[in-house]
Amino acid sequence: MKKYIALTTLSLAAFAAASSAQAVELSVVGSWSGLPLHKQYEAPFWNETLPEISGGDMTATLTTHDQMGIGGGDVFRMLSQGVFDVGMTVGDYAVSDSAALEGLDVPLIATDAETAHKAVEAARPMVDDIFKTVFNAKVLGIAPYPPQIVFCNAEITSLDDLKGKKIRASGRMTAKLLEALGAEGVNISFGEVPGALQRGVVDCAVTGAGSGYNAGWWEVTTHLLTLPLGGWDPVVTAINLDKWNSLSAEEQKILETGVHDKLEAPAWETAQSALENDIACLTGNGECSYGDARNLILVEASEADTAKAKEVLLTQVLPEWSERAGGDWGKRWSDTVGKVTGVEIK
Repeated sequence: MKKYIALTTLSLAAFAAASSAQAVELSVVGSWSGLPLHKQYEAPFWNETLPEISGGDMTATLTTHDQMGIGGGDVFRMLSQGVFDVGMTVGDYAVSDSAALEGLDVPLIATDAETAHKAVEAARPMVDDIFKTVFNAKVLGIAPYPPQIVFCNAEITSLDDLKGKKIRASGRMTAKLLEALGAEGVNISFGEVPGALQRGVVDCAVTGAGSGYNAGWWEVTTHLLTLPLGGWDPVVTAINLDKWNSLSAEEQKILETGVHDKLEAPAWETAQSALENDIACLTGNGECSYGDARNLILVEASEADTAKAKEVLLTQVLPEWSERAGGDWGKRWSDTVGKVTGVEIK
């Protein structure tokens, strides 16, 4: 009997060990914890949806880079080193490691969510190559923040009023565009912007309407220019390539399909309506469905403003990026993203 009990105990222990070995727990670092993309899509997916669609065989331990106290630009570097398994952050935060990655988020070429989605899909093969070679990572999905528009704590009535102002840019290409328009592009992290606006370190700042609303930028600004000078700030979800290769084919399919269907796709589906609602919440022009409406002065870009900014983009900013990125990145961009948006780098 004692021998039977001992064998049974050993068998149960072996079964438990085998079951534990089969289960996959991923360490995941998400984007900004206080913003809608994380709260509405990232957190529910990793905390609830992944265990559900995998039958409990795949789970995640989730935090965010701001909760960890690390900069957004460190996320994919640390991912490449295997510090955690999955990282999610704005692609523009990582352009110091790859100038070519700036091509993922080009200002002004997409003024609606449908076009922005097409542009991101067209850029996906380039992004896949960059993440594999630069960050030792596999891209699982790319989801949008809303268009990156301009918050100012000074009176503005048109694009020309940005000339001479110090403006926090949402990415390197946005900074280059602002400088070409006669403004001064300033590099300040998202979390530091309210204080910088309050102290006059910057006059204006670029971010998504919903991001600015949730972060309280309406407390330190007065005017909102809705020209998308900062693109759509796509957030890349990527997994360390060594971790990816350690997963079974079935686990890879569950993870990749799950991110696409349950995180990426829903974020794109609501991107356009989110923009309209966010502007209503910031300005009081329309119904704010998820909070108190604020009273920023809405400055809608004229056709002349849009034409001027796009001309600067096409004749100065994009050619300069193509040269800085080197290789055939400019041609690849024109043949893919440029083709679906009607833009060609000269």
